[in-house]
Amino acid sequence: MIQRIQSLYLIVVAILTGILPFFFNLWIHIDGTEVFANNEMLISIAFYASTVLAIWAMVQFKNRKSQFVINRLNMILNVFLLGFFVYRSLNLSGETLVSEKGIGMLIPVFSIIFLVLANKAIKKDEDLVKSVDRLR
Repeated sequence: MIQRIQSLYLIVVAILTGILPFFFNLWIHIDGTEVFANNEMLISIAFYASTVLAIWAMVQFKNRKSQFVINRLNMILNVFLLGFFVYRSLNLSGETLVSEKGIGMLIPVFSIIFLVLANKAIKKDEDLVKSVDRLR
């Protein structure tokens, strides 16, 4: 399970979505308070759901098709998270002295990138298995 590259990509996604949003701020309010993922209930639920999907996909290593579908669902969830962050950042003031966008808003982007890499590796494994079955 761990020796496959897609498992490593899914571990990175689980770390990105399960740990980092709670240590890196998403944005800073006008009054100077930092907003983390655990301050917003829906955002923290979305990050936890993404973590659970990544771990579930990693456990499904014997069934590559379901692993591929789970990763697609995780990508859709991260796209929604990214869309919310883009909407939120457009509503924040652009002045540097008043408000600031945090580095935590980029976590869904990196998560999507690693999920795409994992799906490419899963597809490559599936093609390899199909080619070996053809030779028999």
